[in-house]
Amino acid sequence: MRNDSSAEGTRMGGEDAPMPSPGGAGRDDATNARHANQAKPDAKFTVRDFLLWCALPIAIVVLMRVFLFGMYVIPSKSMEDTIVPGDRVVTTKLTPRVTKLKRGDIVVFKDPANWLADEQTTFASEYLIKRLIGLPGDIVECDGNGAPVVINGVAIDETSYIKPGAEPSAFPFKVTVKPGHVFVMGDNRSNSADSRYHQNDGDNGLVPISDIVGVAFARYWPLNRIGWLSAHHDVFADVPSRETSE
Repeated sequence: MRNDSSAEGTRMGGEDAPMPSPGGAGRDDATNARHANQAKPDAKFTVRDFLLWCALPIAIVVLMRVFLFGMYVIPSKSMEDTIVPGDRVVTTKLTPRVTKLKRGDIVVFKDPANWLADEQTTFASEYLIKRLIGLPGDIVECDGNGAPVVINGVAIDETSYIKPGAEPSAFPFKVTVKPGHVFVMGDNRSNSADSRYHQNDGDNGLVPISDIVGVAFARYWPLNRIGWLSAHHDVFADVPSRETSE
């Protein structure tokens, strides 16, 4: 006679199938639920996450913008071909506050005596950008008519940055840079109302160092002109120092 209960047990799992222990199913369910919770990503976006991924990066950028870098649009043609109207440049604010200015630096400064009125500007601005030629104590001079600029008795070769076809200066000048000031010129000498043109502005055409807001080191706009700006410090390598106390 067939043992139905034995046959049923065999069909369900065979004679060797283990019998579930009491409470085992509950433990398995708890384990599975715990694993599922561990695998499931946390959908909550906490205040800590916001501070870490949003507020902190923004704060860092703002602080860098305020204390380390400046951004300016070029208003005139005075620095062609190095920089053209509409170019946007980034400056370091560490110079001259932390590091010293050097001859050749491309400086951005507040308009000291309404210089922009004498330049053909494309964009409204209260800042100018020129190349630093003379430091405090320097004697900067030129005989004009194609003669080179001479600093402290040493003639410099500016062909690496002056706009092709432009002379170092079309007219003669001689200036002794007083303490706390610098002498600046545009790379486009034929279209730059720089220190040469403002001998009667009360500061002998010199720019107060306190008006310098930074030294430009790169173009960031437009995209097809992104690149570094060279200070050409090598041009002034043989110029002896006459720097005075600022």
